[in-house]
Amino acid sequence: MSTTAARAAIQPTITATLGAIFIGFALACTVYGIVITQMFMYFRSYPGDKFLFKCVVVVILVLETADQALIGHMLYYYCISNFANLTALLQARMTWSLILQLTAGAAVGCIVKGYFAFRVWRFSSRNIWITGLILLLTFGQLGLALAYTIEAFKLPDVFAVHELRTLGTVSLGTGVATDIVTAVSLCYFLNRLRTGLKSSDSLVNNLCAYAINTGVLTSTVSVATLVLYNGVGGMNLYFVATYFILSKLYAISFMATLNTRRTIRGRGTDAQGGATTNNTNMFHLGTRLPSMAPTDLNQWDVVYPPALKTQDDYQEQPELKYNAAYFPGSHDKPGAQIV
Repeated sequence: MSTTAARAAIQPTITATLGAIFIGFALACTVYGIVITQMFMYFRSYPGDKFLFKCVVVVILVLETADQALIGHMLYYYCISNFANLTALLQARMTWSLILQLTAGAAVGCIVKGYFAFRVWRFSSRNIWITGLILLLTFGQLGLALAYTIEAFKLPDVFAVHELRTLGTVSLGTGVATDIVTAVSLCYFLNRLRTGLKSSDSLVNNLCAYAINTGVLTSTVSVATLVLYNGVGGMNLYFVATYFILSKLYAISFMATLNTRRTIRGRGTDAQGGATTNNTNMFHLGTRLPSMAPTDLNQWDVVYPPALKTQDDYQEQPELKYNAAYFPGSHDKPGAQIV
């Protein structure tokens, strides 16, 4: 039986099509709300953070907002513009919004994976081989996603995406491999930084746990998408319910990394001007030292929002304790200590 005849014999259902799109949109709205909340927390907690970080956060915000709007357009097209139009449902004409949503999600994933690749480069003392492998997988998946996007514009309807099963599977599989290699590499090189001191070793354990949890979360959703894409027969769109949230999970992992720079050790230091010290901050792309050493662990969470100038300013913000001591490199300006 030909592919066309087989598809004609199996008619799509509301549950397997519009139901899957609606569930995916609802989940995406929820996760998008978490992303927005984390970004709000970031700009509020780190007003003096590096300009590069702020630019990356804004770019991710724009891409995720566009991604969410594209998903909403697809749902609007089928549920509102073609309400009760069974012909439109059966034809399932491919919408440009669904195709471009794939590109927006792939771009977010590439940015976040590139950032984590830089962290591996830092912790591995500039190991170009493992970092190069991660970047190769990252940009390889982006290229596959772009190829998928181009081919999708040639498809007659939404259900024909299953004809691109091989390309889609390789793309998602590459993403899973990237997440696993990144998590394993971070854990391996972090464990090499152990000093035997309880404080630094505890920090290493926390960072390893975070790297593993981040990789497991995104990999699990990618695998679930693969299973629904390849393992569920018939004319359905079940796989979009999980794919719609995948890029947002990458955005959450990136924002969580930025927002936990202070809280992961329960302390932090503030000074004037937004500049960094000579000690490595492992979460900063632009730190002065290119790699980590065991002695750097004690200073990894040093961050610098604008300093308060008078003791009255500290009284207005009880979470800061006034400290008359001067911080090195702060040009003899008083500082604050988070308590």
